[in-house]
Amino acid sequence: MFKLPRLLLYTAAACFLFVEGWRSATAQETQQKPASESAAKSDEKADRPEKAAHPAQIELLETKVRFETNGDSRKEVHALVKINSELGVSQFAQLNFDFNRTFESVEIPMVHITHATGGTADMLPSAITDHPNPAVLNFPAYQDVRVKSVRILGLQPGDTLEYRVVRTVSHDPLSPDFWLEHSFDRTGVVAHEIFELDLPASRKIQKYINPNTPETLTEKTGEGDSELLKFRWQRANQSEGAAEVTASEPDVVLTTYDSWSEFAGRVAQLLKAKKPTGSEVYAKAWAIVRDRDPNASSDYNPKPKIDALYDFVSQKIRTVDLPLGATGFRTRPPADILASGYATPEDKFLLFAALASEVVTLPRAVLVSKALPKEAGGLARPNVFDHLLTEVGILSVSWWVDLSLEVAPFGMIPSQFIGKPGLVIEADNINLWPKIAPELSSFPGLQRVSVDATFAPDGKLSAKVHYTIRGDNELVLREAFHNTPKERWKEVAQLLSITDGFRGQVTSVNASDPYATKEPFTVEYELDQPKFVDWSKKPVRIPALLPQLGLPDPPAKPAAGSATAPIDLGTPLEVETKMTLHLPLGTNASAPAGTSVERDYATYASQYSVKGSTLTATRHVKFILREVPAARAADYNAFLRAVQSDESQDFTLEPPPSSVPKTNVPKTNSAAPSNATPPKPAAPTL
Repeated sequence: MFKLPRLLLYTAAACFLFVEGWRSATAQETQQKPASESAAKSDEKADRPEKAAHPAQIELLETKVRFETNGDSRKEVHALVKINSELGVSQFAQLNFDFNRTFESVEIPMVHITHATGGTADMLPSAITDHPNPAVLNFPAYQDVRVKSVRILGLQPGDTLEYRVVRTVSHDPLSPDFWLEHSFDRTGVVAHEIFELDLPASRKIQKYINPNTPETLTEKTGEGDSELLKFRWQRANQSEGAAEVTASEPDVVLTTYDSWSEFAGRVAQLLKAKKPTGSEVYAKAWAIVRDRDPNASSDYNPKPKIDALYDFVSQKIRTVDLPLGATGFRTRPPADILASGYATPEDKFLLFAALASEVVTLPRAVLVSKALPKEAGGLARPNVFDHLLTEVGILSVSWWVDLSLEVAPFGMIPSQFIGKPGLVIEADNINLWPKIAPELSSFPGLQRVSVDATFAPDGKLSAKVHYTIRGDNELVLREAFHNTPKERWKEVAQLLSITDGFRGQVTSVNASDPYATKEPFTVEYELDQPKFVDWSKKPVRIPALLPQLGLPDPPAKPAAGSATAPIDLGTPLEVETKMTLHLPLGTNASAPAGTSVERDYATYASQYSVKGSTLTATRHVKFILREVPAARAADYNAFLRAVQSDESQDFTLEPPPSSVPKTNVPKTNSAAPSNATPPKPAAPTL
């Protein structure tokens, strides 16, 4: 199936945006390592004869966290860093700490450098700045979301950097509840790590401590309301041969929530979708609906009304790209959101709920995650979620929508959330974790790709590639083009062409308006590839110039005692690809035979032909079911082999006399795409 590797396109969009990501680092959220760690991880290579030094070695990382009975907290981080290279200098040239000043403060009491050449230096207070987070520079209502930074001047390889950072949390919107996650370093970046945790003995707290990382000290101090439970971990670098835990399993987790139901009810008090009393929201709701359909007030069909309100909130209210919970789930009044024209994902939901309540019904906020921990998130806490979806229900019919993406068609959500559980933000909800399954799609999954190409007698290929897409990959492409400046669209198209196996250079690109969500998304680009064929090699063989279909791989052999998983085909989808290739006059060609394979879960058919100097190729695959049962793995393997065998077939060419070189010329390139089957992208999860 023509499935774009989502990671590649999301990476492209992120690179072209040049927007600094925002990550919360409060004591009530995931305990983060210093900024160098992620870069240092990428520097580490396995199986080297001699292990290279990290750009910066954190010789000591000491973290102390204390929670109070009322939910307030204090977190102090003390780090001692040895700078080993210029890359380490760049990693620590500036330290950034995100916070929300309505309930957090960040202080940097000490930044000290010991130079390898002798002497010391301390950063002056003037080197510390406090600015709005880059994501909110143009959005005054959210400028309490800040970044405190300190520039580290004069740092050189061989120097030692020491700093302390203190973060305090007071009157968090979700207090008196609190939570925490902490994971110890296992990359070798941190040589010595100390983690201390003080908890009020009077609070009921649920805890998880990984059995591979037990605390080295536990004691009680104080009396009465001042009594504390003290925990301490002390670890030396154990990256070599240590018992490892997966990235999804923190070493320490704690929460004051008894259950997910309690947490959902608490957040619902802040993210409350209730009918507003102001006439402004009422008037706006009906103006939006009647603008779409003047007779809407007398129409009992709710779908067009919901669709119109969704389009308004999704596209007309600009999304402020802050992570979920950056404002502590505090929301603004719907009238203020309307007046400003921008909102966080939480505020967009609140506005949509207010508008919908005037016309149809209240929608529901649902928190989701790309990688939800086991047991639907384990202990209840907000930081396991990274996205907010909205469910709109009318009687027994419901639609799932994503208000924050701006360019998502109604009823289309990112495929990584489909089939996952989501937490409904309502008090006393019976179905707390519904399965996210947008069955009522407004359009079938469809992808059409046409290639119109010509190559000259000298072997140069010129091609025009056109995509028409509905479904999961449509959303990926809409986001990529929407989030990339138009002057850099060629780079997105180049990534798309490489993904599909075309080796030429993209010379021009055009795409439909990402906001035009009522129609399929279209992309068209032109590319050139010099020396497309090597006429000195006889016979010349070229594959059909079509993207590989990327069918899911068969399941791996299961471990002893475990069941074989079904084969995930993803959302039902129909893919049609067609190539027309114009050859130089006088070129003789022969075509391979087509193939037809039919199953109840998928069908595949291909045709190849030669007419004069024109080659044509078509391939058509239709995925009917979402998955193939594990018991039918052998049948799916046969289907897969038939498709891959057909894709590997070539056209055979005999050049016109004028194209035959007088001397042997080394082969420079083969036809694109290559015959080798590219790595298969992961099928969308259900």
